[in-house]
Amino acid sequence: MNALDEFASIRHWTAERKSSEQQRQRGVVIGIGDDTAVVDPAAAADGVAEPKRLLMTVDTMVETVHFKQSTMRDEDVGYKALAANISDIAAMGGVPLHALVSVSVPPSYTPERMRRLYDGLYECAERYGVALVGGDTTSSPLHLVVAVTVTGTVEAGRELRRSGAMPGDAVFVTGAPGMAAAGLHALLAQEKLAAGDDRCTAIASSSGIEQAQAEAIVREHQRPSPSVRAGRLLLERGSCRSLNDVSDGLASEAWEIAEASGLRIVLHEKLLPKSGSLAAYASAVGEDPLEWILYGGEDYILLGTMASEDAEAARIAFHQEGIPFFVIGETEAGEAEVKLISSGGTAAASGTKPHLERRIKLQKRGYNHFL
Repeated sequence: MNALDEFASIRHWTAERKSSEQQRQRGVVIGIGDDTAVVDPAAAADGVAEPKRLLMTVDTMVETVHFKQSTMRDEDVGYKALAANISDIAAMGGVPLHALVSVSVPPSYTPERMRRLYDGLYECAERYGVALVGGDTTSSPLHLVVAVTVTGTVEAGRELRRSGAMPGDAVFVTGAPGMAAAGLHALLAQEKLAAGDDRCTAIASSSGIEQAQAEAIVREHQRPSPSVRAGRLLLERGSCRSLNDVSDGLASEAWEIAEASGLRIVLHEKLLPKSGSLAAYASAVGEDPLEWILYGGEDYILLGTMASEDAEAARIAFHQEGIPFFVIGETEAGEAEVKLISSGGTAAASGTKPHLERRIKLQKRGYNHFL
């Protein structure tokens, strides 16, 4: 495969990267190099109290569907493929432990390009304490496919689900949604640039925003930050009743909680956090930032509900840890749906005239692979 056979490729991508100490701390008995990995979850130094449960998640990224060479460097693809899975563990209040990585490699990806992809994988793994313990390698006729499986642990019976919301809960997010979608929009506008060109400089120059603002929105698309610490804080408080990560868009994830919990979620447009970088870019290119905030996705912040009486104390506790926390609405008894109390924006309901303080039923949409 690309001048190296399968096993030589694996050695080239993974050799001298695995910290024996990190592997030990994650309970790895046998890692890459045998028929299967062997791990002892009970031996993992994960901070999860016994008894614990095992969490498992898998996510796949396909070239031209989830990324393009014009918008993502090879190392960004690797980083994001692992980060997306870590975010699912965070959304359960868990701690990520192990990863299995399968790649289907087309002829256009040389050994050095794949090495760079694994650079990103290992950088993300090191940042979040994940041990890469195996995977699979095949050829692909045309496009790159990266599939990552991640395991984690959580205290038994305390995992945070979508289905636990109760009427009267406060609805919160742990960051400003829409940034990744703005970054993708900006990158696609510059996709004719050669791979080596400085896209952030080009975005700033063409749109008239500051260099730092361009870098912020691009970073959120290429290098998302899973909210592992935020998930653990929410679990430890004991007042969080439902949780989801914002992978497919804020509106879509709110619908998932509403349907799983059997109630109505009401969001307030005026309470939705709006990043200055997002606002600056949207204004510069004539886009409605509310569209990205509600329907953009790939932010990997957390959306959830909690006992309303603990919301202010939670905000203070998060602030002390340097983690954003915003109350953006509340839950109500009633039909499973998501509504927005609009401040006059037009993104929530196309074809309607904007009105102040109008309650609008949000569309059940976000990123969908099959539409």
